[in-house]
Amino acid sequence: MKTEAVLFTGVAAFFAVTAGTYATFADDPAGTAALIIAFLMAALVAFFLAVQYRRRGLRPQDRKDAEIAETAGPLEFLPPDSSWPITVALGSVVVAMGVVYGLWLLLIGFGVLTLGVLGMVFEHARR
Repeated sequence: MKTEAVLFTGVAAFFAVTAGTYATFADDPAGTAALIIAFLMAALVAFFLAVQYRRRGLRPQDRKDAEIAETAGPLEFLPPDSSWPITVALGSVVVAMGVVYGLWLLLIGFGVLTLGVLGMVFEHARR
């Protein structure tokens, strides 16, 4: 993960330089804000990858002397069919409609969206 951390650090540095240059020469606060947010997102991913590298060290895929057997075993848990993504999509649509039609629909949408997100998060909590 060290290589990925370095790559995302480079992406974050690019967005930081671009945001500074754009803020200096352009009179557009929306574009500057978007570039700053892109910098923050890339920096967050770079920070996460650097922390994971410090905690776990090199993965077998990163070492030149690694054997294929070292990467054998279960990779991830893939959940079966779930209805929660549909609930999240429905909640998102109702929230978007609530922005147009009124606060009452927006609050209902946030309720459905919250239910769907919590359902997705805790669906396999006892696994």
